[in-house]
Amino acid sequence: MNYLTKTLSGAAMLLPAAALAQQQKPNIIFFLVDDMGWLDSSVQYGDRMYPLNHRYHTPNMQKLAEKGTILCNAYACPVSSPTRTSLMSGMNAAHSGITDFTTAVPGVPSDASHEPDALKDDVLIHPDWNWNGISPSAGVPHTVQVTPMTQLLKDDGYYTIHVGKGHWAAAGTPAASPYNLGFCVNVAGQVAGKPQSYYGEENYGNTKDKWSTFSTMNLTEYYGTNTHLTEALTLEALKTLDYPIKNNLPFYLYMAHHGVHTPITPDPRFVQRYLDAGLDNGQANYASLVEGVDKSLGDIMNFLDKKGIADNTIIIFLADNGGNSENKSKGGILHTQNEPLREGKASCYEGGIKVPMMVYWPGKTSAGARVNTPVIAEDLYPTILDMAGIKDYKTIQDVDGLSLVNLITDGSSDIDPDRELVFHFPHQWKPYPLEDIDYMTSMRKGDWKIVYRHRTQKLELYNLKKDISERNDVASSNKKKLKEMATILSDKLRKWNSPMPSLRNNGKQIPYPDELI
Repeated sequence: MNYLTKTLSGAAMLLPAAALAQQQKPNIIFFLVDDMGWLDSSVQYGDRMYPLNHRYHTPNMQKLAEKGTILCNAYACPVSSPTRTSLMSGMNAAHSGITDFTTAVPGVPSDASHEPDALKDDVLIHPDWNWNGISPSAGVPHTVQVTPMTQLLKDDGYYTIHVGKGHWAAAGTPAASPYNLGFCVNVAGQVAGKPQSYYGEENYGNTKDKWSTFSTMNLTEYYGTNTHLTEALTLEALKTLDYPIKNNLPFYLYMAHHGVHTPITPDPRFVQRYLDAGLDNGQANYASLVEGVDKSLGDIMNFLDKKGIADNTIIIFLADNGGNSENKSKGGILHTQNEPLREGKASCYEGGIKVPMMVYWPGKTSAGARVNTPVIAEDLYPTILDMAGIKDYKTIQDVDGLSLVNLITDGSSDIDPDRELVFHFPHQWKPYPLEDIDYMTSMRKGDWKIVYRHRTQKLELYNLKKDISERNDVASSNKKKLKEMATILSDKLRKWNSPMPSLRNNGKQIPYPDELI
């Protein structure tokens, strides 16, 4: 009998059989960062290190990358809520109809502010879409009913924990509360899409002069202190792990940081490093937020080591959309903050949808492995259930994602590297038009990518292997490939009844891509 067998046999004498079975399941930590770009760390996701990679001090992300597997071509949605609801439902956003961020005001779509005469788009009208997000219950207007992934984990014996940003649904609807999605514990999760303040000195926005629905809840212990929001959420996350660890329960921790979303204010613990390096104030402030998130990741990994459970804990690292490239408070030059990727958050170009992703599964993933197969946010739904050993489950919704377990553990090609990944943003993001961001759909298939600009009804085609920056539109010289891509994309949009904008001059829906060829 080997040592492992002896150890398990001894444990079996002390624990009930059911508890032992639960104990053997892997713990899972999903570490989600808000608005973090593909290049916003020292981890090399591309074929080489780019200048932006050298800006950031992220030793813990680097440590995780060296231990785990890097997904070099990971994708999310252009903005937050569609990604977060895809993670919880396994549905592509164009399928679920959740194509913009959900609102903090019940019954009012987040893009309603764009419709008054002074702000409305001259060419297009926003489509009807599921602005109230997901719902575990039927009959909630402008939602898609789903079986939440966390509910399946909880039903299987996982102690499910939510910490940080929710943003799955509008206020007043069931999914506004993490408890209605299968979480046993909730710290600070609600409808807010961003924090009102990162500072304990400002009670994280819970003051008379700052309060709004974006003020972060459940952290009164830190009011009036110099504890940064990223640190406070980390400390609370570690507290929640005491119960499952002491009771030998497998846990799922959804660690959803507000960092590095706006407001881009300095994390005092780290900002001086970047000012000393010569960055302007905005760039230094943003980099300090990134380093704060990196410290959180390191604190969690150190905690797992201290508690002796690191070898049975999976860590998944992901960002919810591309880095913001259209905010002056980040410093630098607008629309260049994700170079060499084009544009950023809310755009269907690579800068808005390509995101950092790593997975560390002790004993399963190979240290420093790199996977080039494109993957997408909805894949995490079946992946996490697969990791937990949950195989035969039923869902209300049709799941679009595929399990990545074989891909990240042994590199097997059960996922077609040429499968189609769809990104859909039929909206105007801000109260002023942004040419390379608003009203777009795109699809990647292998090395090829089609982009549909809704305002001009123009199709573009790029070969990402040759042109990662999407600057060389080859549509005119590759008409056969363009037609193939347009047909596939249109078939998906029709099948899913995806929200499509209408022309303001006649009220008719814009053409599907294949109708333009």
